[in-house]
Amino acid sequence: MDSGPLLNKKALCSPLGAARLCQLAAGCSVIAMVTHSAGFSGSQGVFCMAAWCFCFAMTVLVFFLDATRLYSCLPVSWDNLTVTGAAFATLMYVTASVVYPLFFVESECPYAGCEVWNFRIAVSVCSILGTLAYGAEVALCRARPGQAVVGYMATVSGLLKVVQGFVACIIFGALANGSEYTRYAATIYCVAVYAFCFVLTAVVVIMTVCGRTKAVRCLSFDRFVVVCTLLEVLLYLSASVVWPVFCFDTKYGSPWRPSSCPRGKCSWDSKVVVAVFSFVNFGLYVADLIYSQRLRFVTSHRPVSSRA
Repeated sequence: MDSGPLLNKKALCSPLGAARLCQLAAGCSVIAMVTHSAGFSGSQGVFCMAAWCFCFAMTVLVFFLDATRLYSCLPVSWDNLTVTGAAFATLMYVTASVVYPLFFVESECPYAGCEVWNFRIAVSVCSILGTLAYGAEVALCRARPGQAVVGYMATVSGLLKVVQGFVACIIFGALANGSEYTRYAATIYCVAVYAFCFVLTAVVVIMTVCGRTKAVRCLSFDRFVVVCTLLEVLLYLSASVVWPVFCFDTKYGSPWRPSSCPRGKCSWDSKVVVAVFSFVNFGLYVADLIYSQRLRFVTSHRPVSSRA
């Protein structure tokens, strides 16, 4: 029988525990103020509310499992899972912290709505504080140079995988917003590249979180990651060149935004978003490839959490 304490005191009395408590406080405050008076509407508001609710629910679950040590019953790598969730939540909060003020906070207080305006300002501030809290967890869990790394997702390369997946989701959102990618076979090829690279990145993340990092066929896991990343770099390089040519060259499209294009529903805007984030993800994959060359980490099917 285990004679140790029933609860994990480090889940509360540690810098990591403090960061998670701040996440819970910020998330609870944001959700309460939005539902009480600040309000939300449209697809932008729904996204922000969904992001805040998802991150809050995830943090509650992580905090509970860490405090009770029930994570040891899960067939996953706890350290990899938590740092992946924190990195993803940071990106979600960053996006919501930009989108909500941009669409719901006016530059000046309206004559008949100062109370709502004040609540929306408070929501924006709390969302920024939540971003800092999640970023603090990532910083606390991130592997330091010279240290033996237990979890791949705690390395720069692992964190870049989360950012790459998030950027790919932005690209998919732009593609679905009237991008007209079906007009040419070349642009369809680009969409296939984005989808394939996203799936490949997701496979690496899932394998890591599930602790399946010992070997993949004849390759060690770190070599498998490098091979996948090199393939993604080459594919994204081709898509980053092909997409702008078939969307903005005068032979296939328009290099300038049409004056009659409605704001928020303009295919040209969606094409620009795809082009910009294609280059962003290409840069992320190149950085990932560089860092992967120097990566050395300790693999284990179910590593024991250092926070236990």
